[in-house]
Amino acid sequence: MDISTISLALLAGAFVGAVLGLIGAGGSMLTVPILIYLFGFSPVNATTASLVVVFLAAASGLVAKIKSGAVQVKIALAIWALGLATNLGGAIIARHLSDAFIVTGFAFILVAAGTSMLRAPVSGMAEKKITPIALLLLSLVIGALTGIFGIGGGFLAIPVLVIFFHTPQVKAAGTSLLIIAINCLTALLGRQAIWGEINWTIPAIIAISAIAVSILSSHHAAKLPGKTLRQGFAGLLFVIAMFTLIETWIIA
Repeated sequence: MDISTISLALLAGAFVGAVLGLIGAGGSMLTVPILIYLFGFSPVNATTASLVVVFLAAASGLVAKIKSGAVQVKIALAIWALGLATNLGGAIIARHLSDAFIVTGFAFILVAAGTSMLRAPVSGMAEKKITPIALLLLSLVIGALTGIFGIGGGFLAIPVLVIFFHTPQVKAAGTSLLIIAINCLTALLGRQAIWGEINWTIPAIIAISAIAVSILSSHHAAKLPGKTLRQGFAGLLFVIAMFTLIETWIIA
């Protein structure tokens, strides 16, 4: 592996880590297209390798959130446990899906994620307890997204917690990181059959860089304008989604 490839992987990891640390979601939405279009991974291998990168980065950024009390541990564990069936089932199904299906589905998820980021957080309202039905539905959807597309589900968890249950943005982001970490680890175990197909060197370099930057940016997340961060990230997701669809259905 040459210096330019290593440097590119380090920069990519820094970008992923910064997004995870500052926003609390979106790591896999960047890692998957990075692995496919910059490093030539197949969609299935990219979504699998991204689980490792995002798990490690999310777990590292989570430390500061837990210390500050910004994580709803019981909610995160409930979402993980209730979504186990769709998570592991999705991981098995993903091996049998076409590349075009995975990439196209991923693009539509990027659009949905970007749209959710544009919703303004609710402020000045009392936090509400999440209902059992909402918890179950959220868990099943996040589990399926993680299992099939290698996405931790933070983009869905954060707006649901903030908009519908008035969870403070910082606490929602911290809870999202825990959901992402344990969901990614579960989906990775569900894809054990294809571990041997993947060259892990590049994902490892990306993960190391992402961990370092995630820890650093997590400490400064509360100091930066959340609205600007969300809008910028939403725009980036829209661009990636458009590029992905054009690459898959027009150029290919």
